[in-house]
Amino acid sequence: MMHPDPSVVDWSRAQFALTALYHWIFVPLTLGLTFIVAIMETVYVKTGDEWWKRTTRFWMGLLAINFAIGVATGIIMEFEFGTNWSNYSWIVGDIFGAPLAIEGIMAFFMESAFFAVMFFGWDKVSKKAHLLSTWMVAVGSNLSALWILVANGWMQHPVGMRFNPDTARNEMVDFWALVFNPNAYSKFLHTISSGYVLASLFVIGVSSWYLLLRREIRFARRSIVVAASFGLLVSLFNLTTGDDAARHVAQDQPMKLAAMEGLYNGKSGAPIVAFGLLNPDKRYDNDAKEFLFKVEVPDGLSLLGFHSFDAYVPGIRQLIEGDKAHGIESAEEKIARGKAAVAALKAYKAAKKSGDAAAAEAAKRRFDADAAYLGYGYIRHKDQLIPPVQTTFYAFHTMVSLGFWFILLFILVLFNTMTHELQKRRWLLWGGLISLPLGYLAQEAGWITAEVGRQPWAIQDMLPVGMATSNLASSPVMLTFWLFAVLFTALLIAEVKIMTTQIAIGPEGEKGANNV
Repeated sequence: MMHPDPSVVDWSRAQFALTALYHWIFVPLTLGLTFIVAIMETVYVKTGDEWWKRTTRFWMGLLAINFAIGVATGIIMEFEFGTNWSNYSWIVGDIFGAPLAIEGIMAFFMESAFFAVMFFGWDKVSKKAHLLSTWMVAVGSNLSALWILVANGWMQHPVGMRFNPDTARNEMVDFWALVFNPNAYSKFLHTISSGYVLASLFVIGVSSWYLLLRREIRFARRSIVVAASFGLLVSLFNLTTGDDAARHVAQDQPMKLAAMEGLYNGKSGAPIVAFGLLNPDKRYDNDAKEFLFKVEVPDGLSLLGFHSFDAYVPGIRQLIEGDKAHGIESAEEKIARGKAAVAALKAYKAAKKSGDAAAAEAAKRRFDADAAYLGYGYIRHKDQLIPPVQTTFYAFHTMVSLGFWFILLFILVLFNTMTHELQKRRWLLWGGLISLPLGYLAQEAGWITAEVGRQPWAIQDMLPVGMATSNLASSPVMLTFWLFAVLFTALLIAEVKIMTTQIAIGPEGEKGANNV
């Protein structure tokens, strides 16, 4: 396999990153708002109070707007695997395609079918049937996330497959290993709970805007009670899933963990950085300070990654140069074994083609000895194995810092709502309103941490991004990048405009009402 044009790789990465980041603006709100709407409708069905029906329909309308645009970006992203990443699709399509197919056939179709009943069936089906459809939309949207994150979790920690040297493809040998991949379900739980947090912030932010304007007071108060209660529970759950996700990163992707913490030199009892400013001149092979300033929690990183205060956490230097005392191979050793695997694979194919069975068998034995390092054979220089440290570090710490702020916000909002003091706390209402865009920032920071921190791998330790692209000229990829940038930006502007218009109108039947 030849090394592709670097400009094609860069533009393909940029296009997929653009699509994924825009797509992730819409998805988490759908994941969480479906459950909040289902909870509100459940209250309506149990109480028979028409006011809760109007409340449910208002938030459901905003959900519908977001859902439609999220589907458009998601479909484009899946097609990009075939257009821009055909080598990736060829090499791992047998594995990666399975959960995506299940997502489309089972989860997305179920979600879409019940969505029609939920949105259009208010006066056409019974209350209980409509409530069931609402809950099925919530379940279906989260099942979609499950199968997509099973696929993504496999990219972070590939399991349940074997490489076939005859076809140069990876083939699935254990479907259940793929499904129950610890990295996958950890990622799933952390991702969906973060979506629930965002949806709670969305409801609180809109409701805070109403209270600041002294509009829709009853609606805003009740909505905030539901959102803050839900948000506090799921944010605490998100904290525990984040801990579990970090432990899997420490075990399966130590270079990502080192980049997340700006850790260049490994140590036992490694501290975790609460706040810090990285030194831009620091490299793993110089003696410059890692940080211009930092605030640390002693032993925190060892505890986070390995649940032990004195556990050893390797740094970037050890992961590149090796650390025999802790059983860490150097990058040069891995690359050398990878190149040996590539050479043995070529020899095996040549021998098979010529009909030399003995030579093919000998080449196959050599390949099997180094097959686990095959991906490293396409790494040109060991420095390529280091992800962008500053981007990963700041994205991770932005996500974590905002996560703790959201927990505090939910506590303050819920307490002041229950004590009927929220309207007097205008600073807190402004905090709720401002936290809405901060929720989106935290979402994007989380995905940047997960995906940028994995570089240069499309599939961890197995397939470099540079070898996963299609054999294209850079010009069509560049053109479609800018076309998608314009299209996605227009869709986002349209969504914001439609949503703000609906919010300005207010809940159906209570337009401008100053009711208590």
